[in-house]
Amino acid sequence: MSDIKTVLDSSKVMMDKAIAHLESELQKVRAGKANPVMLENVLVDYYGSKVPLSNTASVNTQDSRTLVIQPWEKSMLTPIEKAIQMANLGFNPQNDGVIIRIVVPPLTEERRKDLTKTAKSLGEDAKIAIRNLRKDAMEQIKKLQKNGLPEDAAKDGENKTQQLTDNCISKVDKHVEQKEKEIMTV
Repeated sequence: MSDIKTVLDSSKVMMDKAIAHLESELQKVRAGKANPVMLENVLVDYYGSKVPLSNTASVNTQDSRTLVIQPWEKSMLTPIEKAIQMANLGFNPQNDGVIIRIVVPPLTEERRKDLTKTAKSLGEDAKIAIRNLRKDAMEQIKKLQKNGLPEDAAKDGENKTQQLTDNCISKVDKHVEQKEKEIMTV
């Protein structure tokens, strides 16, 4: 019986990781509000090597539409500005010689629909990962049953695996639905 518990525990851990990954990916999807996470994938040329923007400056929100980037070295203003433009995020950074401001433009209806599709796609990827984890757990339970695990214990393990999968998929649906509302709110 402890073998089934091990299978269930490892499946739960992996499914939770899939949901955590979905949450981090959904944060990167722009919803019209300024969020420092939007610049997470921007790589700045720092003395010949590419480093994340967060390693060269602090990124904060001034208000719901404005990001403020404060470089730790004044000489990094221009490379940071170029990196943001090169990232092709649709932002126009404004360098005032001390900080860089980015005014996040409001989303068009068409762009909102595209972002909603992106959020749904990320949710579907997470569901696929969760279903694959369920399949792996079911196969492990079947192997345990071939090696002497009673049939009723195997069925119980399969039912618990399915319940775990259903709970995780409903969490994914809630996250995606919440992100869609956030995107579509004008």
